Amino acid sequence: MTLLEDLFTFVGFDDGDRERLRELHPRLAPRFEAIANRFYEAVFASPGAAAVLSSPAQVERLRISLVDWMSTGLLGPYDERFYEKRSRIGRRHVAVGLASQYMFSAMTVLRLAYQDSIAELYPPGEALAVMRSVHKLLDCELAIMVQHYELDTEDKLIARERRAQADRILAMQTMSAGLAHEVRNPLNAAMLQLELLERRLRRMADDRRLIEPTELAQKEIERLTALLNEFLVFARPPELHAQEHDVVAVVRQVVDLERVTAEQRSVALAMGAEPAQVLAEIDVSKVHQLVLNLVRNACEAVPPGGHVTAGVRVDDARCLIRVSDDGPGIPEDVAPRIYEPFFSTKEGGTGLGMSIVHSLVSLHGGSIDVQTGPGGTTFEVAIPRWR
Repeated sequence: MTLLEDLFTFVGFDDGDRERLRELHPRLAPRFEAIANRFYEAVFASPGAAAVLSSPAQVERLRISLVDWMSTGLLGPYDERFYEKRSRIGRRHVAVGLASQYMFSAMTVLRLAYQDSIAELYPPGEALAVMRSVHKLLDCELAIMVQHYELDTEDKLIARERRAQADRILAMQTMSAGLAHEVRNPLNAAMLQLELLERRLRRMADDRRLIEPTELAQKEIERLTALLNEFLVFARPPELHAQEHDVVAVVRQVVDLERVTAEQRSVALAMGAEPAQVLAEIDVSKVHQLVLNLVRNACEAVPPGGHVTAGVRVDDARCLIRVSDDGPGIPEDVAPRIYEPFFSTKEGGTGLGMSIVHSLVSLHGGSIDVQTGPGGTTFEVAIPRWR
């Protein structure tokens, strides 16, 4: 059932209402111009509503559109084309910045104008039935147009959340950069001194009891160095070096590289159905890194016997990279924190993997969305194809 059908069912808009409105049309049509004039008198009386009007030429175009709106509203047909036309009006009102309260006020002005005319054109009992049909129609039309204010509000909330997340990550990047700078020099010095110590011990006495502790310390420093390098990738995302490249090839390369590791975990990793090629201006190494992080996370999220699928598709001017798994999903209390730096539910995890993904996606001017539940998790990265 479409939204329009659902609305008509909800208000009880039936064939009798359709017939009454079609019969009303030839009687009301001679008054459409007068109703339009009355409508714009009300608009100009309200500074807030009038603020979106830019010129007399625009007002005249809108007046003509209003007459057409009244005519098609009474005649129908109430099909997909009707719905799309009303939706377009709602989207336009959002685009020009018309506050939602004026949508309701405007509809009241039209209701009263219809009511006054119907009272003159019909006997009282018949006028009531006709006006009931008009109310049903106008309520449905208003619902169609107002939904775009709700969609706009949702979009703004999502954008605000993304900005807040980006601000938090930026603050953590600044702190991490300073920390990494302070740690790197003494860490390098410690590694150098250990190497000197090991060489001296080997010259003095090739005793494994003396050498093994230095080797263990070196391995731990190497592990810390790798961790530090990950900090630096997060803290200082390098500049974007974009060039035209096949995104499908990048994703396929990651899948091929990680398939052996996935099989060792008894996880089936595969490419989903995708176009043979999707060209986009990307920084290949950074897209490779973010896909790698997503694929590894997905493979670690599923139990043995699980499945992970990666793929690419095109949506208008965007390239969409999707990584899905059939694991248990992200816990509700964890989901809001997945991009938070240093937050990890994995033992020994740095908590930087998804923060790095978020930074690299932002560097490309893209966005990342996640859908998760008991049946699995899907991350979808959207990147503009051309700069």
